[in-house]
Amino acid sequence: MLLDPHQLAALSAILRHGSFDAAAAELAVTPSAISQRIKALEDRVGASLIHRGTPCTGTPAGQRIARYAEDVGLLEAQLARELTLAQEPGSARVRVAVPADILATWFIDAIARVPDMLFDLVIDDQDHSADWLRRGEVSAAVTVGGQTVSGCDAIELGVLRYLPTASPKFVNTWFKNGVTEETLSIAPCLVFNRKDGLQKAWIANHTGKHLSPPFHFLPSSQGFVDAAVAGIGWGMNPAALVQDAMARGLLSPIVPDAPLDIALSWQVGRVLAPALKPLTQAVQHAAQRVLLPSQGK
Repeated sequence: MLLDPHQLAALSAILRHGSFDAAAAELAVTPSAISQRIKALEDRVGASLIHRGTPCTGTPAGQRIARYAEDVGLLEAQLARELTLAQEPGSARVRVAVPADILATWFIDAIARVPDMLFDLVIDDQDHSADWLRRGEVSAAVTVGGQTVSGCDAIELGVLRYLPTASPKFVNTWFKNGVTEETLSIAPCLVFNRKDGLQKAWIANHTGKHLSPPFHFLPSSQGFVDAAVAGIGWGMNPAALVQDAMARGLLSPIVPDAPLDIALSWQVGRVLAPALKPLTQAVQHAAQRVLLPSQGK
């Protein structure tokens, strides 16, 4: 079944922006034209594609068709490269699931190396980014190593090192008697969101116990560092983000030489892997500049 590209573009734009008006502005048509295209597409497939609301969201069928449109764009871009055809910049769009710490440390460098693509980045915890691939909602993802998704090619990227850091004043206040099960139980820590298990994972590695310390929710990678510098709490920060603050004496490890290393992989749907080869190469190159080598390499 062939689907009209103008109708597919309208659907994708609505789901990107959350409204018919914003989609119309992007595509330089009237909201009425967008409504007509969506109605025609819904009639064509025989299903409702959009939950009308604020914002508008896709039904399962709508999300699947929007992914189809994205896939077609990527495959067309691949064909244009192979045939050395003229191609408009940003003619292909790819949706990628990326953990916030990866975005803050090296992923911007990767996407800067692929100027002919447009990116729709989904930010989620590294333990959960693979779920987006399993649901078919993204074309690629940076995931925790070992979480290979069926139907995807997985490439080891290296290890992101986290350090348990806090300000010297915080350490002197909360850990003056040492970093123990007792002090870790009462010292406030920083938690990115409800999915963030890094602090508890480090505590379990250090003490052998599963503790539930008081915590602040702080969903920002740079804000995590700033909060630690301000003495609000201790947290697991990527070494690349805190090296400057540590060199200036603003932060220090609460326990020396006790990192938490997280192995990362790049996973991409096998069908689209050839079309996304330039992105895969850019991701590998950017990761090598920041990540530590995986064990055994």
